[in-house]
Amino acid sequence: MLDILIKAGCYVGIIVLGMVLRRIGFFKEEDFSVLSKIVIKVTLPAAIISSSAGRQITPDMLAIVALGLGGGVLYIILGFLMNLGRSKEQQAFEMLNLPGYNIGNFALPFTQSFLGSVGVLTTTLFDVGNAVICLGGAYGVAASVKEGGGFDVRRVGRALSRSVPFLVCITVQCLNLLKIQLPTPILSFAGIISNANAFLAMLMIGVGFKLEGDRSQLGRVLRILAVRYGVAVVLALCYYFLLPFDLEIRQTLVILAFAPIGSAVPGFTEELKGDVGLSCTINSAAILCSIVIIVALLVVML
Repeated sequence: MLDILIKAGCYVGIIVLGMVLRRIGFFKEEDFSVLSKIVIKVTLPAAIISSSAGRQITPDMLAIVALGLGGGVLYIILGFLMNLGRSKEQQAFEMLNLPGYNIGNFALPFTQSFLGSVGVLTTTLFDVGNAVICLGGAYGVAASVKEGGGFDVRRVGRALSRSVPFLVCITVQCLNLLKIQLPTPILSFAGIISNANAFLAMLMIGVGFKLEGDRSQLGRVLRILAVRYGVAVVLALCYYFLLPFDLEIRQTLVILAFAPIGSAVPGFTEELKGDVGLSCTINSAAILCSIVIIVALLVVML
C-alpha cells in the first residue's frame, strides 16, 4: 500500500510541479500546446507500441472496444434526456461535456505504471471506442442538436484520420490479430521514448490546469460532475463483478470508468460556440475528482 501511495503521490507531485512552473513563468500558456503535441504525437504512440505490440488478443477482448464506445454513448443520451425542455444550447453543451474519457494524457500513465502491459493493452482497446466519442462523435451529435442539422459522419472520420494515437492503436491491434511481430529495433526505440510518457503527460496536465468561470454556474458544474461520477460508480461495479475477464483487465476497466472528461472537450466547446470557461472549469474539476478516486481505488484493489 505504501508503494502505491508513494507512486501515486509522485504523479500528483508532477502535476503540481507543472502548475508551479507555469505560475513562476517557466512555462507560458502556449507551451501547453507544445507539450500536448509531444505527448499525443510522440510519447503516447510509443507507449502504445511498446506495451501493446505482440500481445495476444482474443476475440472476447474486442468487447472492450465496445465498452469504451458504449460508455460515451450512454453519457450523450443522458445529456440529452437531462435537458429536455431546456434550451438547445444547454442541451448541446451537456451532451458534449458529459461524455468521453481522458485516456492518453491521464488514465494511461496510471495503468501503465500500476497494471503493466495487460493494463496498457486493455486501456488502448478501450480507447479505440472512446476515441470515436472524444475525437468528433460527441461534437457531431451536439452540433446536430444545437443547429437542427443532421449528424455529419464525415466530421468524425476526418477527426479520427488525423489522430496519431488512434491510428497507431488500430495498426498495432491489427498486427496483433494477424500475429505479425514488429522488428526488435522498432520496439526498442519505442520503449525508450515511452518511458517519458507518464512524466510528460502529468506535467502537461499541471501546465494546462485552470479553474475559471462564473461562480453562479457552480450548480451546473456540480450537477454535471455528480451525473458523471454517479454513472461511473455503476459502470465500475458492472465491469468488476459482471464481466468474465481476468482480474487485471477488470481492475483496469474500473480505473478507466473514473477517468476524467476528455481534454479536447473545451476545444470542441469553443468550436460549438459554447461556454468555454464553464467547460474548462468542469474539465479541471474532473481531473481533481479523478485523481482522488483513482488513487483510492489503486490502494484498495492492488
